[in-house]
Amino acid sequence: MLRGPSIMNSLRYGLRGSCVLISFATVILAAAGCSSAPSKDPGENLEAEQLYEEARELEAKGNFTLAAKLFERLEGKGAGTVLGQQAQLERAYLLYQSGEKADALATIDRFIKVNPLSPAIDYAVYLRALINFNDNLGFLGKLSRQDLSERDQQAARDSYESFKQLTEQYPNSKYAADAQERMGYIINTLAQYEVHVARYYYRRGAYVAAANRAQAAIQEFQYSPATEEALSILARSYDKLGLEKLRDDAERVLRTNYPKSALLSGDGINYLDKPWWQLW
Repeated sequence: MLRGPSIMNSLRYGLRGSCVLISFATVILAAAGCSSAPSKDPGENLEAEQLYEEARELEAKGNFTLAAKLFERLEGKGAGTVLGQQAQLERAYLLYQSGEKADALATIDRFIKVNPLSPAIDYAVYLRALINFNDNLGFLGKLSRQDLSERDQQAARDSYESFKQLTEQYPNSKYAADAQERMGYIINTLAQYEVHVARYYYRRGAYVAAANRAQAAIQEFQYSPATEEALSILARSYDKLGLEKLRDDAERVLRTNYPKSALLSGDGINYLDKPWWQLW
């Protein structure tokens, strides 16, 4: 994962040689020594630059939750400043790392809307794409041998659009090359998803729906590896519907583009008769 840039490195590091930062331990111990005093937010009395440094130190120690809270406080203290922008980016990244997708998206969308001319706008768009880009199936996905193509793909489409925006509007961004690679992965995933749905319909005897989804995959993602299976499902669906000419056309295209395809043989065709799900 490429980490975001510092909008102003001088603010991040410039204070370390000129002043002693107030540590959370000091503040917490002071509060504990005055039992009659009401508890306060440990970052309440810190200056904006000190607050930023404390948040960065907490992040380095792996305390993302508290670090994100301090960056959120800094957003308020530094509203309208470059440091405030930096805090917003840092918070969005930490929320993303912590799996808080909705809050991460809300934070980065707000940044993009309010700071369209920020020098870090390319990173903001890239981070928005990454938040929606999820290649981790999780425990249940692995248990059922599910792959990404079998999930709802709206987030993948949103991610693709953000990566596309980055590569088109900021082609010289240092994040553009990575965005291009991820776009290719997403395209293949979306194509596989269409084929997965087409296969699902075919196995249930919904041949018109299967043909429609297979045709959609072929038209929208014609250069994806999933096109091979889409053509096979299309031909088999037409065959079940008694549409011999359309079946022959689909098989001819499959044979022309994939002459060695296993899906042209009897064994390749029979895979469609297997159960659509597999728990073990």
